[in-house]
Amino acid sequence: MDRLGAICRAFPEAVEIGEGSVGDPVYKVGGKIFAMQHGVSDRMSLWCKAPPGVQEALVAARPDRIFVPPYVGHRGWIGIWLDGDPDWDEIADLIDESYRMTAPKRLLKALDAAECNRP
Repeated sequence: MDRLGAICRAFPEAVEIGEGSVGDPVYKVGGKIFAMQHGVSDRMSLWCKAPPGVQEALVAARPDRIFVPPYVGHRGWIGIWLDGDPDWDEIADLIDESYRMTAPKRLLKALDAAECNRP
């Protein structure tokens, strides 16, 4: 789970909160949650936001790995099981999308500028 935390904390002004109302830990930007770690039936998972229509497509394509989480699933969030051999590149992309759906515009500009300056 250190890898998950490192991915989430790498975003501008992202903070990790040890205990959230649903997950533990939760990752916030601008006071809003963009990702959370959650244990369900002794399995660890990541919950994050997904753009409209993406939740259904991902769950249909990978029902063994991606699911509609309780409490927030009706708002388009997805859950990703972290056991086995998770695809960390895919997870990083999903967290990036969730962060972009949550962060203030000024932080998105900073994020995009930083990405343009990478070698």
